Amino acid sequence: MQAYLRDAVLPQLADVVREPRFRVFRVSAVSDVYLYEDKWTGCRVVGKFYARARGLNGSNAPQSARSEYDGLAYLRGLGFDSPPDYVARPLGVNAGLGDLLVTELVEGEQLDAVIEAGLRDGRFERLYRKLGGLARFLARLHNRAAGPERVDFAPTQGYFDRVVHHLEQHCGLGAKRAARLLALGHAYASEAAYWQDLRVLVHGDATPSNFLFGRGQDVFAIDLERMHRDDRVYDVGRLCGELKHCFLRATGDPARAEPFIGHFLWEYAGHFPDREPTFAAVTGRLPFYLGLTLLRIARNVWLDDAYCRSLVHEARVVLSGGLS
Repeated sequence: MQAYLRDAVLPQLADVVREPRFRVFRVSAVSDVYLYEDKWTGCRVVGKFYARARGLNGSNAPQSARSEYDGLAYLRGLGFDSPPDYVARPLGVNAGLGDLLVTELVEGEQLDAVIEAGLRDGRFERLYRKLGGLARFLARLHNRAAGPERVDFAPTQGYFDRVVHHLEQHCGLGAKRAARLLALGHAYASEAAYWQDLRVLVHGDATPSNFLFGRGQDVFAIDLERMHRDDRVYDVGRLCGELKHCFLRATGDPARAEPFIGHFLWEYAGHFPDREPTFAAVTGRLPFYLGLTLLRIARNVWLDDAYCRSLVHEARVVLSGGLS
């Protein structure tokens, strides 16, 4: 590992005039992601080991160091290589080192930190501004690589089924409630709107930890391992579900998220020539993806049982209310 960073990675960032001395810090307790810092040059990079990072994946994207490297490079080639919309620079991939991906370190503020700051001081102007930047980033991503094929809703509905079965088998969800959720999820397959839009390139894991905020409305994206082609609401709905989760956990009231969800959706639609029809189309497909996100979050083992039950209940309410 030391030799690979020294010979293949560090020369892309600095002149190497003496033998590097890397300090290593684990970024996450639940994933094989590490920060490497060279003592002499001060350069810092992130290393992600895919060999031990296989999990329940919501997309059909192949999870490997090479696929994420190619995805990062592709988006940067589309113009996401400078603020305000920036994707982390890939620096290397090595299948022989635990299927390793190395990227530059991108620093910024996470969405949940912006929400917490707003709750502390009672002012949310900054959150509205940051959500506007994130809406621009996603709209630009989706519009740069749209069509020509139609959305295939079946794989995402299959993911919905896997999430519900996981909750039933490992998280204490009762059989009757699981059956009710599955019935609700399957009912969306008969909704024509979920099959009619053109596929776009989606980030695939639009969570607060995967988008960082810089100055103004600058947005930095990382972790593209689940990037694939899908319904644009795959990203939009996940972000809205994360907003609802953040406010539910912080305040106990999921309705506190509604003004911010509405603002984010309206800003997103504003990047299309037909804003109002776009807003109506996106919000019309939102319930399934929002409900799926809440169920997905409920799988996390570090959340307490009572809160997970609240997430499942809110998901059922959302899914029930979205059917015509």
